[in-house]
Amino acid sequence: MCGIVGAVAQRDVVDILVEGLRRLEYRGYDSAGVAVMQAGGELRQTKRLGKVSELAAALSTQPLPGGTGIAHTRWATHGEPSEVNAHPHTSGSVAVVHNGIIENHQTLRNGLKSKGYQFVSQTDTEVIAHLIADLRSQHGSLVEAVQAARKLLEGAYGTAVMDTNEPETIVVARSGAPLVIGYGIGEHFVASDQLALLPVTRRFQYLEEGDVAEVKRTSVRIFDLNDERVEREIVESTVNHDAGDKAGYRHFMLKEIHEQPDSLRATLEGRINAGRVVAEAFGAGSIDILRDIQAVQIIACGTSYHAGMVARYWFEEIAGIPCQVEIASEFRYRKSVVLPNSLLVTISQSGETADTLAALRLAKDLGYAASLTICNAPGSSLVRESDLAYMMRAGVEIGVASTKAFTVQLTGLLLLTMSIAQEQGKHVKPLVELMAKLPTLVEQALQLSSSIEELAEDFAHKHHALFLGRGTQYPIAMEGALKLKEISYIHAEAYAAGELKHGPLALIDEDMPVIVVAPNNDLLEKLKSNMEEVRARGGQLYVFADENANMEPEPGIQVITMQTVPDLLAPVVYTIPLQLLSYYVALIKGTDVDQPRNLAKSVTVE
Repeated sequence: MCGIVGAVAQRDVVDILVEGLRRLEYRGYDSAGVAVMQAGGELRQTKRLGKVSELAAALSTQPLPGGTGIAHTRWATHGEPSEVNAHPHTSGSVAVVHNGIIENHQTLRNGLKSKGYQFVSQTDTEVIAHLIADLRSQHGSLVEAVQAARKLLEGAYGTAVMDTNEPETIVVARSGAPLVIGYGIGEHFVASDQLALLPVTRRFQYLEEGDVAEVKRTSVRIFDLNDERVEREIVESTVNHDAGDKAGYRHFMLKEIHEQPDSLRATLEGRINAGRVVAEAFGAGSIDILRDIQAVQIIACGTSYHAGMVARYWFEEIAGIPCQVEIASEFRYRKSVVLPNSLLVTISQSGETADTLAALRLAKDLGYAASLTICNAPGSSLVRESDLAYMMRAGVEIGVASTKAFTVQLTGLLLLTMSIAQEQGKHVKPLVELMAKLPTLVEQALQLSSSIEELAEDFAHKHHALFLGRGTQYPIAMEGALKLKEISYIHAEAYAAGELKHGPLALIDEDMPVIVVAPNNDLLEKLKSNMEEVRARGGQLYVFADENANMEPEPGIQVITMQTVPDLLAPVVYTIPLQLLSYYVALIKGTDVDQPRNLAKSVTVE
């Protein structure tokens, strides 16, 4: 969460910093600020409550010229959103921006107060500024002071620091939160995500856990956890910076919903051939690993967790091996038993989700046969630290509510399931061949957009909603409920439809819309019985039903007809109308679709 941008150049950098913040605003948008080192070593800063546009407006009337600067867009953890709590934070000659949480901030605060340091904010970040300022007098350079501070800080953080005593230097430190260095010609940049820097460079260096880097205009020095000088690979990005453009759509979320057919084509390209999953889809050596896997443990959060829940059905039905799925933040704090020859699978769009990454690191000592990540970010921590990786190729996703990343995650998990089954001698050719149809089926589902927009009017004054599904559609119902609550602020819950009579029926009345996903499968008749339980109590049903499910609109029940799809692919296809429903309901409610309140895109804090 939060976004960091920094630059050291001969030209004025404030426009670069503000554009970088715009591109990172999906990571946090409570407040924004920028600090620039001006000629003569004077440090000036501007901070504003609210979105980056507020900061940009202030800078348009009061420019900040200068060639060295740091900037930040905030998602509040310690202290309410305000200009006082906005970053950068300063202490004497030192300015700091920070992502993450300093867990021992109160202890450090007390010690610094006893030395006479005055705190003006409620943030844990201000502790870093005063701590480095205090250590600066004991060390010969800013990088040495940051190295000393790192040894005293506990928690997950990515931070960028400037000091007026070294006016052409930014020092960055990484512990748990991602940081990247961008290479230009006679200038260098830093950010928490390469997306922020794509307008100015495509050459990047990803910091490893514990790294501290001294970034000057013409040089970069990186030091590892032991303060030893190290080199990190410089990679060329292939990401298109135009991903930050809405391409004529009203919101990024709507654009990304409609990008799903192309994202699915991209993720399948070169990974299925002649009825087989191509071995290289999961990295070098994957065949030998997958051939011996006897169980799967999936760890994920939020939307990614829902993808894992769907995959559990696939692993057990298609590959014939047990699969457990757990929320990463719970997995970390309980004793777990590892089944023999288990594959640990982590799922994360960003590859930096704090709880998932911590769970991976914990699991390395638990005896798993191998680890595999399904991830959208090359060079991210999960990719670097896993044995195998499935790169999603979903393209940049800006909307906080995940859409195309989810359907691509499902596709990757389905390919993994079939790859394990394939390497263990099971006949999966017909299933693999079905995968090629998926982009076209999703295109067909997107054609429901106008009818779903009309349907959304019924939700204008609703405050609660219930989603129902059975089998693989139960996690899809959970994902639909999550999307609705994320961007429309309607309280929504999902249940396996068979659980209605075990409590949720008490909630049913004429004001409770019940959304049902009803593909034509073996559970359809059971599902119809559950729907009758709702109708008998006056509930209003909205059913996304297969065209052959023999469901007709009646009083109290609206039917949105879906094309017939293979049962294997139904979870992906039935996700589409639920995404569209949440989007159009949010439009009617007048909420901020792309940047819903209290949420951020990449959760890099525990």
